[in-house]
Amino acid sequence: MNTIALYWSCVCRPLAIWMISERVKKVQESGTMKMKELAGQKKKEGKKIISFTVGEPDFDTPKHIVEAAKKALDDGKTRYLDAPGLPELREAIAKQAKEYNGIPCESSNVLVTPTKQAIFETVMATVNEGEEVIMPDPAWVTYEPCVVLAGGKAVPCVTKEEDQWRVTPEAVAELITPKTKMILLNSPSNPCGAVETHADIKGIADLAKDHNLVVLSDEVYEKIIFDGLKHYSIAAEPGMLDRTVTISGFSKTFAMTGWRLGWLIAPKPIFKGINKVQQHSITHATSFAQYGALAAMTGPQDCVAQMVKEFGERRDLIMKLMKDIPSFKCDTPKGAFYVFPRYEGKMGSEEFALYLMDKAEVAVTGGAAFGRSGEQHLRISYATNKKNIQDGMERLKKALA
Repeated sequence: MNTIALYWSCVCRPLAIWMISERVKKVQESGTMKMKELAGQKKKEGKKIISFTVGEPDFDTPKHIVEAAKKALDDGKTRYLDAPGLPELREAIAKQAKEYNGIPCESSNVLVTPTKQAIFETVMATVNEGEEVIMPDPAWVTYEPCVVLAGGKAVPCVTKEEDQWRVTPEAVAELITPKTKMILLNSPSNPCGAVETHADIKGIADLAKDHNLVVLSDEVYEKIIFDGLKHYSIAAEPGMLDRTVTISGFSKTFAMTGWRLGWLIAPKPIFKGINKVQQHSITHATSFAQYGALAAMTGPQDCVAQMVKEFGERRDLIMKLMKDIPSFKCDTPKGAFYVFPRYEGKMGSEEFALYLMDKAEVAVTGGAAFGRSGEQHLRISYATNKKNIQDGMERLKKALA
C-alpha cells in the first residue's frame, strides 16, 4: 500500500471503531447493568418501574459500620495504605476464613480489593494468552469478559436444572484439555442460586490436583444460604490452598454494595502476581472504607442473620407467587437472592425482558446474558422488599395472562 492509500485508509476509518481495542470489542456490555440503566431511564420518564435487575440488597448498611468509616474520616485516615490493604482488616479476614471456611491461611494470604476487581486481578495474574478457563454456564455476566480481556478462552460447563444447576466433577472432567489453566466456581451461584455439595467440591479439588490447575472460587454469597445447607470452601480441602484463590466481599453480606470492598485469599506465589496488578491499577482499596469493613468483620453479626432471614422469607414469597404464573417454571434456589425461571414462548430472553418492561413495567434480566444455557430463562433478583415482590409478580401475572 502506498503512502497516499495508507493515509486515506486511516482517515476514512470510522474514528470511534478505530480507537477501541480489539480485546474490548470482543466483550459485551453487562446485561444486568444495561437493564438497570434502562429501568432508571424509564423511571425518569414517569414510568412506575419495579426493578428486579441488579443483586443489590435494599437494606441500609448497618450503623456501626457507617460510624466506623465516619470516625476514620474524622481521624484523618485518608492516606495511602500498602497495596494489600489495612493490616488489621487482613488479620480479621484471615481469622474468619480459618474459623468459618476452614481455610488454613494467614493474613499474608489476604488482599483487600473490590470483589469484581479481585476476579479481574486474579485472571490477569494467572491466565496466559490462549489458556482455557472452565466456568459454569449459566454464570455471572462478568466472568467471561475477564477471561477474554486477559487473552484466555472461556469454556462453558453447562449446568442443568435437574442437577440444581450445580457444577459437577463429571462435567468438569470432560472439558479438561492440555490448554486448561483454571476452574472457576461460584457457590452459592449467580444467577441460579445453586449450592455445591461437599462431594462436588471434593471431586473438583481432586481434578485440580490431578491436572495441576488453578481454582478461582467466588464465594461472595457464602453467608446467604438456606434450608440448613452448609457452605464449603474448596481451599479448605487438603492441598488446595496452594492452588486456589478464594474471593468474597462485603457487598451482599453487609449491604455494602456502594463501598466497593471485598477480598481474596491466595497462595503466596499467586498473591505476589495479583498484588502487582493491584499496585498498577487501583493501588489499594479506599482507605477509610476499610475501617468500616473492619467494623463489619469484628462487630456484631446479628445484622447478617436478620438480613439472611428476610432473604429466605422473600425467596419463599416469590416462589409461592410464581406458582400462579403458568408460563414460569422454576426450582427453589438454595442460596443467594435470585430466581431463574424458565418461561414458555418463542421470544428470546432479552426481547422478552424488554417486552415485560414495556408491558408490565417490571425490569428483569434476560437469561442469555448469563450464557447460552440461560436462554429461555429470566433472572429475577428478590433483593427488594416484599411489597415490590408482591406487586411486581402480580404485574407479570397480568401481562402474561
